[in-house]
Amino acid sequence: MSVIVSQSLDDTLQWDNLVYSLSEEILIFPLYLQTMNEKIHHGRNIKRFREMMGIKQEALAHELGADWSQKKISLLEQKEEVEEELLRQVGEILRIPVEAFQNFDEEQAINIISNTFQDFKDNAIASAMNYQCSFNPLDKIVQLYDEKIALYERMLKEKDEMMGRLEKLLNK
Repeated sequence: MSVIVSQSLDDTLQWDNLVYSLSEEILIFPLYLQTMNEKIHHGRNIKRFREMMGIKQEALAHELGADWSQKKISLLEQKEEVEEELLRQVGEILRIPVEAFQNFDEEQAINIISNTFQDFKDNAIASAMNYQCSFNPLDKIVQLYDEKIALYERMLKEKDEMMGRLEKLLNK
């Protein structure tokens, strides 16, 4: 099985480990390894990225111009091969590089995710996260408790002062 990474070593180094941030919440890891026999479905990738960004077909059609409609976008998303110029236009609208449409493979993304994270039943932490607290949680709980007591004491003091003022008003 032959694997194509890129046309040149520079391209390989440039695209290795890139992460595209499509929005503040969505991260997409472009996968550029593909087998020779395997075809990447450009239309399906357009649909995936459009849906991840929360853009409707009508909105994409409107951005592409007057001769585009929701039905035409639907047909575009069913095409396996899409012309490079059209991919460039869609990429500019969605702010995604053309290479992401041409090379993103869902199966490889699933493989990376499944191989990156451990089974959560065995241990409750993902190996990719490796989260460690920079503070002692018990110290924080004690601090919050002390702040709560101080607030309660201030509230009692204010209540006593108000009662004193009310008594003065009643005695006048």
